[in-house]
Amino acid sequence: MAYKAKFFKAAAAAALALPLLSGPSVAQQVTLRLHTFLPPPANPVKNFIAPWIKKIEAESGGKLKIQLYPSMQLGGKPPQLMDQVKDGVVDIIWSLPGYTAGRFPRLEVFELPLVHTNPVATTLAIQEFQKKHLQEEFKDYHVLLLNCHAGSMFMTKKPVKRLQDVRGMKIRTATRAGGWLLAELGAIPIGAPLPAIPQMLSKGVISGAMLPFEIAPAIKMQDLVSNFTTMEGNQPRMNTSTFAFLMNKASYAKLPDDLKKVIDNNSGANIARATGETWALIEEPGRKVMASKKKNSFHTLPAADVATMHKAAKPVVDRWLKEMQGRGIDGAALLADARAMVAKHSK
Repeated sequence: MAYKAKFFKAAAAAALALPLLSGPSVAQQVTLRLHTFLPPPANPVKNFIAPWIKKIEAESGGKLKIQLYPSMQLGGKPPQLMDQVKDGVVDIIWSLPGYTAGRFPRLEVFELPLVHTNPVATTLAIQEFQKKHLQEEFKDYHVLLLNCHAGSMFMTKKPVKRLQDVRGMKIRTATRAGGWLLAELGAIPIGAPLPAIPQMLSKGVISGAMLPFEIAPAIKMQDLVSNFTTMEGNQPRMNTSTFAFLMNKASYAKLPDDLKKVIDNNSGANIARATGETWALIEEPGRKVMASKKKNSFHTLPAADVATMHKAAKPVVDRWLKEMQGRGIDGAALLADARAMVAKHSK
């Protein structure tokens, strides 16, 4: 809660300070455009992106203005966001690298099954991993933050009380690794961005999706499916998706030093822990929305199925390692580092 409170405190300060700005200050204002596929009601918009914008504007004394364009309002499809910001079509984007499968293979290690533990630990681990392994992979971008959500779970029309229940089900996933895991479990993986899920469920193209609770209300999963399945006890979720909050390199380079400092102060390690805490906190409100419909049921996979999940994870990891080897990447070293960094921050 501290992160959200700090953001809204800054937003309130901004509201008081901005009317006092003189003409010259307004004249020096820089406007940046932030594009995302997420709709305005989505928890990441309400609890991270919008507060971040207000904080930037407040700390810049009104010199930096960020215009938010949700729901792909500037055109294109979600997988095109990475190129839009790289090519300078927009200044900032928030998206999922997983929508451009295989383009960011090193970061993908955190999306492998059972590497992730919780959004705080994994987000902190990603910061370390980024410094050591991701400089080349993200050389075309000014990285504001790489982070993740609390983890995926099954949200389905029919109950999933045991892993065997997913066999033959067509289930949407956001990542390649998630699709590979579903295939190992006997399901039929369907890759698609978040906004496509409602229509796919309505038309029967899919029977469910792998999602965290926090994003589910944004696409009204409480109405579209009736069953929500997590793992027994305090087991981590099956896997997670990584998020990319990226800025165009030229847009950043053109900023005066004082405004670069404002951006830097609200990027990377400076906001990683608070961001992870935010994603952890917004899970429960999302779950409550799913529980608000009497028709909806909640299930947990028993310990035996958790063990089965671990067995299913091995060929997924092996597949990724083989692909990395074919690309001249030492996947084993990346995986060892990712696991060690997540474990360190999970203590």
